[in-house]
Amino acid sequence: MNWEQLLSTKRSRESAGKTRRYKNTDLRSEFEKDYHRIIGSASFRRLQDKTQVFPLDKSDFIRTRLTHSLEVSSFAKSLGQNIGENILEYKKDSSFTPRMKEDICHILQCAGLIHDIGNPPFGHFGEIAIREWFQRNLPRLTYHGKPLDQVLMPQMREDFYHFEGNAQALRLVTKLHFLVDENGMNLTYALLGTILKYPVSSVEVDADSGDVKTKKMGYYLADRQIFEEVEKETGACGCRHPLTFILEAADDIAYKTGDIEDAFVKGFISYSRLLRELKVLQDGYLKNQDGAFQAADKLEEYYRRAFEKGIADPEEYAVKNWIVRVQGFLISCATFGFTSNYREIMSGTYCHDLFYQTFGEKLMDLLGDLANRKVFTSETIYRMEVKEAVILNDLMDQFMRAAIKYDDPSQSLNSIDQRMVYFISNNYKNAYHYHARGKSEVEKLYLRILLVTDYICGMTDSYAKRLYQELKAMI
Repeated sequence: MNWEQLLSTKRSRESAGKTRRYKNTDLRSEFEKDYHRIIGSASFRRLQDKTQVFPLDKSDFIRTRLTHSLEVSSFAKSLGQNIGENILEYKKDSSFTPRMKEDICHILQCAGLIHDIGNPPFGHFGEIAIREWFQRNLPRLTYHGKPLDQVLMPQMREDFYHFEGNAQALRLVTKLHFLVDENGMNLTYALLGTILKYPVSSVEVDADSGDVKTKKMGYYLADRQIFEEVEKETGACGCRHPLTFILEAADDIAYKTGDIEDAFVKGFISYSRLLRELKVLQDGYLKNQDGAFQAADKLEEYYRRAFEKGIADPEEYAVKNWIVRVQGFLISCATFGFTSNYREIMSGTYCHDLFYQTFGEKLMDLLGDLANRKVFTSETIYRMEVKEAVILNDLMDQFMRAAIKYDDPSQSLNSIDQRMVYFISNNYKNAYHYHARGKSEVEKLYLRILLVTDYICGMTDSYAKRLYQELKAMI
């Protein structure tokens, strides 16, 4: 892979301004234009009411998908600056230019904003709930008397069994966000390539392969054409785009440190618990490693500083300042992870994340494990997730029942089904009709099932809850 091709400015629909003869007064780069398209979109604004960890939380401190995405965007841009400068300074690539470094920073900034834009309501549990709904219901629901899992082609069926927010993000920005026409936000292929974390279809998923790129599905069968265009244009051709590794590292830093901070504020994790866990890590793994970040010592140092300054809550001061310090350390680790594996990443043979075999690897593992044990598997979260599952299951039941019969001349909608279809956004229905032209009945059925997930994934937490209550006459 080479940077000139990887940083492709091509779009599905090229700008009319490129073909005009008169001087263009818009001095923004193509990637800066992407940024403005994203922040001006309704889909991006809706992230302010989507769960990161704590659904429908009343606190104005706790992270939402929007604030998390802004953090990822910031970390990703910082990593791009560090890595780009390293490539230039140490002459790792003779074709790499300062302008390419600038473009990388803009692409990563945009990618951070949209990396979660396809996720359904209620966080990652929303993905699980929808995935499990399909596993239960595709064999049970029928189309012209035959179970759906037997009617659909294998890849269609596997798309739903492997339902994934990352694949939904590609679908949303390329087809569902109607701005000018059917090309969605019409973003550059370099940016689309960056958000393709898993460049494999649902029938190629292999979580046990040891290669990070096959862990999950990256695109739906319905979106294979745009996937293949992006892969060809950027030269990735089945490999991960190098910037995807950087985006993933930024995401990992943001959510693993952010989850700990939010959990501390909510009372799930105490200062003393965090310190104990860090001491075990430090004494057992980092003690004899020169240059390693002494995480427990640094937390205690911030506590002593707060005590000496007479700060009212030294534990809060220590944890919050420690989080910022850890984020800086992890950015350094990810920078090293990319630059030290540069050749393998650029050849498409690197199989790990950027923290693999760095000083930050064990710390990242600890933060993720601590959040899982003390937050994600707590009774409080479990109770919320059971409620969320009830909401999503009911919405899927009602909308899917109507969608299966919708646009099928051999079936008629009853009065309730007609109203359920009416509720679905016209944007999504227009996209369905556009892409259903000339398709077989099975392909149309597949697109109608996607129509339901498109609509539900576009919902905010509050809207999903409110719509469920209205449909259940709970007002």
